[in-house]
Amino acid sequence: MLQEFLFAKIHRATVTDANLNYVGSITIDKTLLEASGIKVNQKVDILNVNNGERFHTYVIEGKENSGQICLNGAAARKVQKGDTVIIVAYALLDEQEQKTFKPKVVHVDSNNKISSID
Repeated sequence: MLQEFLFAKIHRATVTDANLNYVGSITIDKTLLEASGIKVNQKVDILNVNNGERFHTYVIEGKENSGQICLNGAAARKVQKGDTVIIVAYALLDEQEQKTFKPKVVHVDSNNKISSID
């Protein structure tokens, strides 16, 4: 049986932009994607620490080392520039994988630069 577990998290990132006039998604700095293992087009949950909003979208890659965290399209209505968000991805794991899998948690500073990885 497969069950859904935390796969990766980018913890307490700062929203750098909200672009209502884009098709949709969240743009995330390539460096953060590589560190977390989150993939382009992967479904993620966005948890807005400032206002309590929780919603789904998909990932597009931002410029490497840019610190970019931009909510696009309808998701732009759920955040404001400067908000703190947690970006969460999940994975379906079988019982054997559940015993050994450890999610990656990428902690960032206020400029979305990596401060630590668990």
